[in-house]
Amino acid sequence: QRRSLAPSQLAKRKAGDEEEEEEEEADRRPPTTRKRQKPVSETESGECYRSPFRKPLAQLTNRPHCLDSSQHEAFIRSILSKPFKVPIPNYKGPLGLRALGIKRAGLRSPLHDPFEEGALVLYEPPLLSAHDQLKIDKDKAPVHVVVDPVLSRVLRPHQREGVKFLWDCVTSRRIPGSHGCIMADEMGLGKTLQCITLMWTLLRQSPDCKPEIEKAMVVSPSSLVRNWYNEVEKWLGGRIQPLAIDGGSKEEIDHKLVGFMNQRGLQVPSPILIISYETFRLHAEALQKGSVGLVICDEGHRLKNSENQTYQALNSLNTPRRVLISGTPIQNDLLEYFSLVHFVNSGILGTAQEFKRHFEIPILKGRDADASEAERHKGEERLKELISIVNRCLIRRTSDILSKYLPVKIEQVVCCRLTPLQAELYKNFLKQAKPVEELKEGKISVSSLSSITSLKKLCNHPALIHDKCVEEEEGFMGVLDLFPAGYSTKSVEPQLSGKMLVLDYILAVTKSTSNDKVVLVSNYTQTLDLFEKLCRNRRYLYVRLDGTMSIKKRAKIVERFNSPSSPEFIFMLSSKAGGCGLNLIGANRLVMFDPDWNPANDEQAMARVWRDGQKKTCYIYRLLSTGTIEEKIFQRQTHKKALSSCVVDEEQDVERHFSLGELKELFTLNETTTSDTHDKIKCRRCVNGHQVRPPPEGSDCTSDLSQWNHCADKRGLQDSVLKAAWDAAVTFTFHHHSHEEQRGIP
Repeated sequence: QRRSLAPSQLAKRKAGDEEEEEEEEADRRPPTTRKRQKPVSETESGECYRSPFRKPLAQLTNRPHCLDSSQHEAFIRSILSKPFKVPIPNYKGPLGLRALGIKRAGLRSPLHDPFEEGALVLYEPPLLSAHDQLKIDKDKAPVHVVVDPVLSRVLRPHQREGVKFLWDCVTSRRIPGSHGCIMADEMGLGKTLQCITLMWTLLRQSPDCKPEIEKAMVVSPSSLVRNWYNEVEKWLGGRIQPLAIDGGSKEEIDHKLVGFMNQRGLQVPSPILIISYETFRLHAEALQKGSVGLVICDEGHRLKNSENQTYQALNSLNTPRRVLISGTPIQNDLLEYFSLVHFVNSGILGTAQEFKRHFEIPILKGRDADASEAERHKGEERLKELISIVNRCLIRRTSDILSKYLPVKIEQVVCCRLTPLQAELYKNFLKQAKPVEELKEGKISVSSLSSITSLKKLCNHPALIHDKCVEEEEGFMGVLDLFPAGYSTKSVEPQLSGKMLVLDYILAVTKSTSNDKVVLVSNYTQTLDLFEKLCRNRRYLYVRLDGTMSIKKRAKIVERFNSPSSPEFIFMLSSKAGGCGLNLIGANRLVMFDPDWNPANDEQAMARVWRDGQKKTCYIYRLLSTGTIEEKIFQRQTHKKALSSCVVDEEQDVERHFSLGELKELFTLNETTTSDTHDKIKCRRCVNGHQVRPPPEGSDCTSDLSQWNHCADKRGLQDSVLKAAWDAAVTFTFHHHSHEEQRGIP
């Protein structure tokens, strides 16, 4: 074997040979005569050949003595009982003197600091004397319930009040034994945010220092399921994962619902279910097998009929805490109002028969313009009694609050003359169909409903009843010759309809003088078809939302339209399909092309643009055909809104302008008036048809029933768009619900 001849290696080998010889010699000696060994690391010259970075192993001298089991256990416990140290550099928070996973000893504490500036405290435990504090069980002491600061920082004052009201109701602190309430704020006041705050608080805390509920369910119209999901994501920022069901096969939906209902414990993966009324009704059986802590019904006026399947399915849920959201709780009559109150707190108004006998009949008799003094007095007493009961579980704020946060809104009712063609067709229909004879005791038959629909479509545009004229249906026989020669429904002719002519002017002036966007709302998809033809003729970019559009696609087109960079000028909306809950703040002008019998539908549709996030002055145009059934419908709306303001808004001075007998006069045409509605409200602020400002001394311009701010002729119009359209069949405008005067704008 070849070995290195380097000096360093030779020295090592020499030292090693000497050490081996010494060891052999030491082995031959007796044990008593052995010499002390030299350290391994040194040679005779004292040089060290071991790395200075490697220390020699030290022999253990503190070997433990043999201990018995109790001493050993005590020794191990002393090692493990060292306090937990947070493994974060420079950590200065509380260290805690306990092991992880072990319940903390001492007084319980709230989830959030109740004394922080701006904290929204929903519950404050009673103050205890020093003596009581010594006697109280620390494990049962109630704690503050404080809204998460992430939410309380963004809540406006009226929303903080609303959250406190909701929490008091669902925890049975307002009405002992009842856990429901109605959130009846008008549109745009943030009902969704208030309910999200309520859900998040109940899911996280309670005075007993644990979650109040495990799961919550939101039931809404199908078009708002995705909107609810987005709102939860927006305000809670990923702190919770809701389950939104807006489509899928029956098996998939059932599987998701069963999984949701089977969730248990403090850490539920998806504690919020968002589902549409239609899907809930079809899959109610899966949701009735367990319990849900809280149910929120958005657009709750859908539950006005206690006999329908959706109402009964929801009412059979094992859920004591119920919140019903509706900006318009009274729509048609008080019995529907009873259904809503009975759903959230059954029994507080008695049975339906008892409610009708004790409240509905006396109140309606007292509201009639022909009522006697005794009937009015009795009606007012019963109304006060009803309000005192319902106000314990109903909160209602009007949109006047928004005037502090939103720009001015000017709502105008525009009465438009019928064109000669429309007037002739209208009169011929009344002569032939004789719908007045079908009315018996104010009840509307099936044929009467058909006549109403035909007249409403005629008011929109003659093209909508052209097919009936061709087929010579009842009421339209022999009138085809009234149409212009060569007339075809393939092209829209605005000059044949008074309202369409006004709309054409409004759109043209808006497009040429501003960058405003417009929402067009109608009850009929046939009218939306006419809008499309008009937009194509004028080369306006538009989008359309009606019942044929899928839920997912609706959310996308709304988001795109609201974008400032979006080129679309017009958003066409079917009030039946998407009038509730949509946020269309990308537009600031809205045209309500035809009225609905239910004022709530119109109110919902008209509230799409004047909402949180709107930056521009809003203009609402309600188009009515002068002297026609549309004005009668509008007057009927006024009567219903007066009833709503009495019961919900507590307006005590609502004048009785229309008797119930006058409201039966549907099938008449008044060609001599500038506005039949204006005549009926007995406006004393106009002299010879012209506005007088200020009003004559001692006169009362209007009542809360119609809520007109002022009437105007062309000289009084403040809207430049309507000024330009004045000569296009406009006869009269009412400035309705204008928020200018509330904000001090002259």
